[in-house]
Parts: sequence; structure tokens; C-alpha cells
Amino acid sequence: MEPFTDLPRVRSDSVSSSVSQGSRSKMLLRQRLSQLLTCIDDMSSDDEASEEVSRTLDEAFQLCGRFIPTDAFRLHIVTWNVATAEPPEDVTSLLQLDVQPPADLYVIGLQEVNATPVRFISDLLAEDAWSHVFMDTLAPRGFVKVTSMRMQGLLLLVFAKQLHLPFIRNIQATYTRTGFFGYWGNKGGVTVRFSFYGHMVCFLNCHLAAHMNYALQRVDEIEYILETQDLDLSDTPHVRDHKAVFWFGDLNFRIADHGLHFLRSSINSGRLNLLWNKDQLTMMKKTEAFLQEFEEGPLNFKPTYKFDRNSETYDTSPPRTWFGFTGKKRKPAWTDRILWRIKPKTFPSEDEDEKASTSSDEGVDEYPLLVTQDKYTSDMSYGASDHKPVIATFSLELKKCFDTPLVHVSPLGVWSADQEALLNYTVQEDFLSSTWDWIGLYKVGFKSAFDYETFVWVREEDLPEINEVIQLHVDKDEIPLLSGHYVLGYYSTNMKSIIGLSADFQILESKRAVMEGLVPENINGLNQ
Repeated sequence: MEPFTDLPRVRSDSVSSSVSQGSRSKMLLRQRLSQLLTCIDDMSSDDEASEEVSRTLDEAFQLCGRFIPTDAFRLHIVTWNVATAEPPEDVTSLLQLDVQPPADLYVIGLQEVNATPVRFISDLLAEDAWSHVFMDTLAPRGFVKVTSMRMQGLLLLVFAKQLHLPFIRNIQATYTRTGFFGYWGNKGGVTVRFSFYGHMVCFLNCHLAAHMNYALQRVDEIEYILETQDLDLSDTPHVRDHKAVFWFGDLNFRIADHGLHFLRSSINSGRLNLLWNKDQLTMMKKTEAFLQEFEEGPLNFKPTYKFDRNSETYDTSPPRTWFGFTGKKRKPAWTDRILWRIKPKTFPSEDEDEKASTSSDEGVDEYPLLVTQDKYTSDMSYGASDHKPVIATFSLELKKCFDTPLVHVSPLGVWSADQEALLNYTVQEDFLSSTWDWIGLYKVGFKSAFDYETFVWVREEDLPEINEVIQLHVDKDEIPLLSGHYVLGYYSTNMKSIIGLSADFQILESKRAVMEGLVPENINGLNQ
């Protein structure tokens, strides 16, 4: 049974994120349409009526246009407490790769990734096994790892379609420990934020305190994380300063009061709504103002904790005993959650309102961001952990603040390992460039900004002028011997991102490839 499947999608936006603002915008629109109807009823001359209708319609449609962004992107978020398990071989279902339309951004938050000292140190030296699985799955489909953040068992990964890379800027990651009085990172939050086509968005992956009786501690922990995480940009120094925040993870909130039998009976009969009012996070939102700023879709999926591993059966383990005290089976709970928050609009005071003109532009965000949750569910097919992964998909509708890459880069002439290659780059807009910036040669399907075949430093002497064309040489010994499709990418060390990408181009097979035996020699049409 799947109750409430016909519920409308959950939408919020940066323009009408409060009741008062939404009402005001609707009132303005109604006024314009009312004027239109009035002038039609009171027509005194065809010419005058036509002019008045045209003017009023223009105003109404301009008002509507202010609230309807021009581009839509799909965001896919996964949260999963993997309980130190190794990754499954196939994560296609988790990423819903066959769903149309495809995602533009993937954000994956994991908790309890194996963080024993030896494993953690090895993961610092190379990508961890979970990152490898997601990169190996997404790279062939044109997704590139934008960044990641790790704090012991907490891991946050962000992937984007290759075409979006030049428009993802100001990337920053940070973390906050809350375990053992803030000294241990087994609990806490890791954050990644960046500008997406000029809109500042933030992703926060948390693992909060466990056990039924620690609901207030969990609230204190997330409030501490939100208030103390410092980020560099002056206009977004804290998490809640961003236009959109997505908060997810093993938040560890439990279902209070109900006994184990009632919980399982309600779940098995599909009457999940009987449990909602005793969900601790739902209860806490009624009293905590800062939690009320976060939205969440309906919990129309089974509680995702605690399961016997490799099954869809809730905990059947025998009660454990510590020092003569008998433990209990874990009750099912919605511990794993995905919420989001749109930055509330700041309104002028009443005095400022009186002084302001009555323009229809008053209080309107020139670059609004609409967030609509399209899906909120769990995937019961994964059994490596005692938690089930939770998935949410969103539509991000926005007006791009810019659509021109900061740098234009392109190959020149024929590229092969038989000769030195040339490339051009041009800075198209001013940015904080550095002589430590570089241009990488990437094979199509590359996994991250550092998955290059070779690279060259940008010009070392003077920083480039706007629209100045700069030519660089690539040594033939650095060029791949075999043919293939590649792109050039300009990497900014200050922005920590690729801010310019060339179109795909082909590197031709080198004569040296035959000489070195990498490909068979072709004699009279026959491979030897």
C-alpha cells in the first residue's frame, strides 16, 4: 500500500518564502487583472480601450514574469548511513540513472563510512571506496566530481554534469565536530557550498546524537552547527545566509511513545500517518523556531532504521546485555531525513514602506530561485547496512545571473603526440586569477578536476587582460599516444573549480603508438 501518492509536489521559493510576501504578490497581480476587466467593461472608444488593455496586460505579464525563472535544473540527493559496510557493486538504482529527465546535480551524503585509523589514513592518500564507486558510475554518463568533504565517517560528495562546471564557483567545504563535547568527529556535520549560476546554495550532511532520549541534544547540535560554521564570503558567512540550504543525514530522531508492536503493525498495514505526530523531528519543529524554517516532504516511506542486514526485516536481533542490564530491540524510526530551507525575504519596515514608491518592483528579487520537491522516498533494495538509503529529487527553477564562462579555452590545429600542440585561452570577465592556475587536458568522461592526462601552467609573468588572447604550448611527450576525444579545462586555484571548458576535440593516433607496440601495425590493410 502506498498512501497519499497523489499529494502535490512541495514547492518553496526565494521570492514568496513567507505567507505575507506570497499574498502581496498575488494581490498585485489581481489588481492588474481587475483593472483589465474594468477597462473592458467600461470601453468608451475602441482606440482608448485597446491602448488601456494592452498597457494593463503588459504590466500583468511583467509581474508574472518576475516570479517565473527561465531555467530548470534537477537535483538528486541521497543520504545513507552505511554502517561501515563496503559499497555495493551497483548503485544505479540509488542514483535513479534511468529516470527521465536526468539529474543535473548529484549530492550524496554518507554516514559511518569505515573510519578505522588505517582505513582513514589510506583514504586520505587516495579516494575512498565509496567515492570510487560513485565516480566510476557517474563519469561515463558525463558527471564530474565537483568537490567532496570528509570528517571521519561523514562523507559528502557533489557531482555535476560537465556542461555546468564553468558556472559552479566559490566552492568551499568545512566541518563541525559534536562528538565527545566537540572534540571527536564521529558525530557532527560536513558542509559544501558553492555558487550555481550565481545562486549561493549550501549542502549540510549531519550525523547527530543517537538514542531515544537525546532529542533535545540533537536539536542543540544542529543549532550549534548552523550558528558556528564560518564560511569566507562576506554575503554568505554562515549556512543560513545562503539562498537555499539542503540539510540531510542520519539525524537520529526517533518515534516517541508508541510501543514496538504498534509501530510494526502501523508500518505493515501502511498506516504511516498514525506515526507522524510522534516523530521527534516533527514534534521539535512545533517549538523550535529555527527548525520551522526548514521544509520536508511527507514521510510516505517506511521508517529506514533499524533493519537486519541484507533484508527488509526490522531488527530481530536478541536483546543484548551489558553488565547485567538487558538492552532492547531498536524500534523502527525515520532517522534518515532530507530537508531544505529557502532564505526568507527581508521586508522593509513600515516607515520605509511609507517612504517607498508604489512601484510593482518593490521587494521583488531580480534573480529568484524556486525549489520544488518531486520525490521523497527510500530504496529498500540495498541491504548492506542496518539503515536504508533515502532519496529526494528537486527541481531548481532559476534565472541565471550569468551564462558566460570566465575563461574561454580552445585547442589550436591538429593534436597528436607526433608534434607540439597549441592552445589559446582568453579571460572574458575579471576574476581573482593566479599564476598557480592551470589548464588540464581531460579525456571525455573524466572523473574530477584532478583526473587530467597532463596540464600546463597559465602564463607566469603578467596576469592577463580582459579579452587578451594567450597562447600556450603543450610538449608532445605529454600528449596521449592513442586517439581519443578530449577537452581542455581552465582550473582556478582560488575558486577551486574549472571555470572554462573547451568543446570536445580529437587527438589523433600517434606514429609512436605503432612503434611502441600500443596498436598493431597495418601492412597492406592487414594488422600485423
